[in-house]
Amino acid sequence: MSVNDVGGRRRFEDSEYTLHIYPGSIAEGTIYCPITARKTSTAAEVIDSLINKLQLEKTKCYVLAEVKEFGGEEWILNPTDCPVQRMMLWPRMALENRISGEDYRFLLREKNLDGSIHYGSLQSWLRVTEERRRMVERGFLPQPQQKDYDDLCSLPDLNEKTLLENLRNRFKQEKIYTYVGSILIVINPFKFLPIYNPKYVKMYDNHQLGKLEPHIYAVADVAYHAMLQRRKNQCIVISGESGSGKTQSTNFLIHHLTALSQKGFASGVEQIILGAGPVLEVR
Repeated sequence: MSVNDVGGRRRFEDSEYTLHIYPGSIAEGTIYCPITARKTSTAAEVIDSLINKLQLEKTKCYVLAEVKEFGGEEWILNPTDCPVQRMMLWPRMALENRISGEDYRFLLREKNLDGSIHYGSLQSWLRVTEERRRMVERGFLPQPQQKDYDDLCSLPDLNEKTLLENLRNRFKQEKIYTYVGSILIVINPFKFLPIYNPKYVKMYDNHQLGKLEPHIYAVADVAYHAMLQRRKNQCIVISGESGSGKTQSTNFLIHHLTALSQKGFASGVEQIILGAGPVLEVR
């Protein structure tokens, strides 16, 4: 075995996975709780994370159970078992959360003082887990409230799925702007939003990037004041596919920059610059 093989194996062991643990009646209102774990993480470590995340009573004893179909037999994991390793043995369709005849999942169960497992009533289990989960998936119940992040760099679990979900949640709230550090992501709403009036020009005047809700005015304001302070030319790059809103974003930038430079005095500069736009766009 080469040194590269050892390094590759170590990186594989350190890879993080997300486990979806269904607490059932133990945590009312929670469909599932995502827990980040490694291949070597034990069931005891995952349970500790669940207790902290769901704020469960630490005086009680909990166990993890693996089930391969709804209503099927539950396999209780030993404290030293590794849930991620067991999950990696599941069929691909189960790992991709596709609808199939088998329903693989991990459940959180409470252990009684005599060593038996407290399953709770079937009615409660149906109401809190399976029935509610399927109704949420079909759109009959609202999705659980999730915190949206105005900067994607602040996401606790950064991957393609969480990134897109965060952008989607913000878009549904008509928050079309999101930061990635100093970069601004804009999702075209294809309708006018009342966030470009003089009140917003004044609101974003001379504010540090990230202090307020993401906005294209914030980018223009930072560039404008950096030009004044450093006495150097500034550049704002706008990129995107056809129809993504580049021209309109340019208009908003020019509007804010002229408003800052003119300080409320109408000079016609903005209209002159905007009028040159169609000529500049011709290739």
